[in-house]
Amino acid sequence: MATPSDEMNTKLTWRRYEDGEEVWDDLTEKIFVQDTSHKCPTYVHKTPPCQGSCPSGEDIRGWLAIVRQTELPPEGVDWREYAFRRSTDANPFPSMMGRVCPAPCQDGCNRNEVEDFVGINAVEQFIGDNAIDQGYKFQAGPDTGKKIAIVGGGPAGLAAAYQLRRKGHACTIFEALDGLGGMFRFGIPGYRVPRDKLDSEINRILDMGQVEVKLKVKVGVDVKVEDLEKDYDAILWAVGCQSGRGLPVPGWKDTPNCVDGVAFLKAFNEGRMKVTADKVVCVGGGDTSIDVVSVARRLGHIQHTGERELPETVVHDGYLAHDTAVTAAAQGAHATLTSLFPREGMTAAEHEVNDAIQEGVTILDGVMPLEVIKGADGRATALKVADCTMQDGRPVPVDGTERILEADLVVSAIGQGGDLTGLEDFDNGRGLMDADKFYQVPNKPGHFVAGDIIRPHLLTTAIGQASVAADTIDEYVRQAEHKRRPKVDVHHFDLLRKMEEAHLAPEAFDVQQRGDLRGTASGNWAVHNYEDRSAQEVIPHDELFLGHFPFHARNKRAEEVPTAEEVLGHFKERVIGLSEEATIDEAKRCMSCGMCFECDNCVIFCPQDAVYRVKKGENTTGRYVATDYDRCIGCHICADVCPTGYIKMGLGE
Repeated sequence: MATPSDEMNTKLTWRRYEDGEEVWDDLTEKIFVQDTSHKCPTYVHKTPPCQGSCPSGEDIRGWLAIVRQTELPPEGVDWREYAFRRSTDANPFPSMMGRVCPAPCQDGCNRNEVEDFVGINAVEQFIGDNAIDQGYKFQAGPDTGKKIAIVGGGPAGLAAAYQLRRKGHACTIFEALDGLGGMFRFGIPGYRVPRDKLDSEINRILDMGQVEVKLKVKVGVDVKVEDLEKDYDAILWAVGCQSGRGLPVPGWKDTPNCVDGVAFLKAFNEGRMKVTADKVVCVGGGDTSIDVVSVARRLGHIQHTGERELPETVVHDGYLAHDTAVTAAAQGAHATLTSLFPREGMTAAEHEVNDAIQEGVTILDGVMPLEVIKGADGRATALKVADCTMQDGRPVPVDGTERILEADLVVSAIGQGGDLTGLEDFDNGRGLMDADKFYQVPNKPGHFVAGDIIRPHLLTTAIGQASVAADTIDEYVRQAEHKRRPKVDVHHFDLLRKMEEAHLAPEAFDVQQRGDLRGTASGNWAVHNYEDRSAQEVIPHDELFLGHFPFHARNKRAEEVPTAEEVLGHFKERVIGLSEEATIDEAKRCMSCGMCFECDNCVIFCPQDAVYRVKKGENTTGRYVATDYDRCIGCHICADVCPTGYIKMGLGE
């Protein structure tokens, strides 16, 4: 059909009203009642990828918003403490995590699509270190009278004790070693995990009260499981994996100077091993292997060694220690790390690999071990290796690339296993324990499990599992039904909790009194025009308006990484934290994916003045702007210019 001539002669305009009109149509009925209508904005909260990829499930965007001072604390609370409280909802070790977490959150950060990720762990380190300096404490919940036995005092066990005390349950931690901290203390060197900071974060948990600690007690050997079942309402197994795996190659077994990486680092961190060998070859590619070769470079070796000075003697014996005097004669050690995977495929953090190279470590990637070469005395003299390719997940040597790496000490850092001596009923046949989706031990009521003993992974993974296990234990001792865990199972911003904090909570809704009020746009018993999808959806970068964000260089932490010539005896802390000013500036680089950060774009660009700021006394995080639907024409501009993807054109569909 032809276009009428009067329409063809009409000048096109974006204006909705003619000159002289003073009253606009009431679109409320169309939007809220009719089956189809104009699309209008609604405010949709989604989880950012940093939180979605955090193994401990921290509300990262939340505490970054507090540090950048977009989200304001309650009256009388310092923002630094408020950020600490938010960050420790999920993880009680911000100072430690800021230093050693490999930060998968940063890999997934949407800011990578602009220029560089947000330095999340740098901000977290500031939060944690400031909390220690200020003496912030944790508060326990009201006493429930329930007692929980926690077997293992590593990250998982300590995190579980923290979460359980918040719920009011008393805890007893049984630890086989002579100190708490697990891999924090016995697996990671002090120049990465300062012991004073570690002790502060552990003591903060113990200071919650009703956390009893029993050291040098191995459950299953020193204490019977049956006794724990009688004395406690539930048992959490957080025993970790303290046993390293040997190399699956000929010549490894029973060779004295072939040791595993866990035992090597434990001997160092206990202060027993003061020197190592001249030529150290470590097989691995993860963080443990990097720590082994970095420690070897720092320790060095001595020229003339007796039986007591051999590093493997200290590692194997478990009690014997080097005389401190031997360090005076220490000379530089040669350290070589081999990895099955190319550099980019190694599981160790990239900056750790780069630091090791600067310290003089030789890294051979894409290389597999073939055989331990032994001398007449039965000790290893070299490791035979070859280039390799991966086929069906297995390394295959490349013919003609075989070569010999001389070695006085061969270290295997290819994985860890648990020690379930006395706990054979819990062994799944692989030296580990099974867990269901609620972190219960299958077919063993009252028994729960978390951490590396399920599957060795990251410290943050163990902490996240402990948090879920604590929820499950709480439900178990209260005889409550286990709640279904959400698809995106992390800590989220809670708008209702924030509104209650600001004394803006909606009024109670009584259907008998108010009747059926579906379709209202003004009732004060509801949070209008807001949808929380954070438990179901992670917001990707293509839902953001990236053009809003100018180039903003990342505030990088300084590192005191020694050169190859300086590394011997260098045990100073490596990472230097950001200043408060730099920390705030770094937090401001966060794009607040899936949540409003009050940029005003939607208010500025709305052609109808339909989007407006909520009255100052009535606004809070997540409720900064609202929409007048009588004015809205469904033009989509507000959604198009929203940098964070918080505005969606869905209302009225």
